[in-house]
Amino acid sequence: MSIDITANDFLMGGGIKAARFDTIGTTVGGPITTQPKVEQQKDLDTGELKFWNDGKPMMQMVVTVQTSLRDPEVPDDDGQRAFYIKANSLKAVREAVRRSGAKGLDIGGTLTLTYTGDGEQKARGKNPPKLYSATYQPPAQAAANEFLNGGQQPAAVPQQAAYAPPAAPQPPAPAPAAPTAPAAPWTPPPGMTPEQAAAVAALPPEQRAALGFA
Repeated sequence: MSIDITANDFLMGGGIKAARFDTIGTTVGGPITTQPKVEQQKDLDTGELKFWNDGKPMMQMVVTVQTSLRDPEVPDDDGQRAFYIKANSLKAVREAVRRSGAKGLDIGGTLTLTYTGDGEQKARGKNPPKLYSATYQPPAQAAANEFLNGGQQPAAVPQQAAYAPPAAPQPPAPAPAAPTAPAAPWTPPPGMTPEQAAAVAALPPEQRAALGFA
């Protein structure tokens, strides 16, 4: 999984509230709203950039998702939260992406993190590392699930008629079949947003049919 680093990534990402995982069992997630990015970690106390013992920078992935959370102390809180993915959370997200069959995180995909417990305390006086689990749905799958969970009833998948063998032992040769007309373009059902329609239209016809979008 590869995410490009740009010069202004850190600057442009400022202002998004970090997702908080204060208690075990806390789950935060939602659709990814901006392109995931990579930046160097900073010390929370001093603000200085962090490096490994060999001098290499310690990096982290920043992913912003749209949640239903609202901070009553922030009047203009729009619910966006930033995941600062590193160490154990990075392992969890990497496994979730692999399970989904995707090659990485994309805008429109749904990423969820859950604080599952604490690891072994490495040094006295420091908090033990937090452990996480994660789930990820690529954009097309996430859009289809959102539509299905919205209460809309998808069109039924047509049943293919069973084949009946001819009764006559030697039927006449069939006439040449007429050319098949090109299939009509797929039409999204009422209630689907343009983003959802684009995501479902990008699926292969057989996958659309399996999801109920014939």
